[in-house]
Amino acid sequence: MVKNKKLLKYAKGYLFILPNFIFFFTFIVLPVLMGLVISFTDYNGFKQFNFVGLKNYIEMFRDEYFLVSLWHNLVYTLVTVPGTIVFALLLAILVNKGIRGSGIFKTMFFLPNISSMVAVGIVWAIIFNPTQGPLNSFLRSIGIDNPPMWLSSTNTALWSVMLVAIWKQAGYYMIIILAGLQSIPNQLYEAASIDGANGVRKFFKITLPMLSPTMFMVIILSIINSFQVFDLINIMTDGGPGRSTNVLVYRIYQEGFQKLQFGYASAMAYFLFLIIMVITLFQFRGQKKWVNYM
Repeated sequence: MVKNKKLLKYAKGYLFILPNFIFFFTFIVLPVLMGLVISFTDYNGFKQFNFVGLKNYIEMFRDEYFLVSLWHNLVYTLVTVPGTIVFALLLAILVNKGIRGSGIFKTMFFLPNISSMVAVGIVWAIIFNPTQGPLNSFLRSIGIDNPPMWLSSTNTALWSVMLVAIWKQAGYYMIIILAGLQSIPNQLYEAASIDGANGVRKFFKITLPMLSPTMFMVIILSIINSFQVFDLINIMTDGGPGRSTNVLVYRIYQEGFQKLQFGYASAMAYFLFLIIMVITLFQFRGQKKWVNYM
């Protein structure tokens, strides 16, 4: 009797999670497995579905366009990740100081994160317009006759997109880092002051070590997001001018949804998954050397 009651109790619990499990399996697990199968075929969205083995994976490294996109994504990651984290850390420290108007300041920098990416991309594309945009109009008004072409130049387009990405994402990470700062016991700073430590020494000896678990999470999230960038590229530059702003996800989109080469696009998607997984595992292995868990 007792055993039957326990089984009934567990059955009720599983019934509650069954809808979520069905949704998860149908819309996440099944597509992921199907994508893996498709990556070994030449599927084009129609009747063509032939097994080609590792051909798609080998072809990636012969595809100059793919290699250019991979390089741009690496540059994007190496610039936006540290740029966003440093900017977010500075904002969090300023807000944590409790200066006058810090609440408005916090809201002002968090708003871009909750704004529509499409709206953000369109607004910044207008701002960066080389002929009629307000930014270049201002630069000309202060005597700069040949301001940058921003999104219209292969030399500055990717940097312009990265600037917008840092501006938009910093507010989100600021909130996370701020929560970490506010969890640091104030007694540590008081004890350091008694010992004669200045602000810089407190920051490197107390703030950063105590903030390391939070920074570890922020670094992982920001790296994953940097390899998944698509919407800003799609709205602001469409991968151009030329190939100067093409990144991995946008390249996958081009092959899969513009050229209907779903097999090749799936192979690139799984290569991207492998990159993210390796970087994440490497970070988890290395965290023991610098992350300080209380």
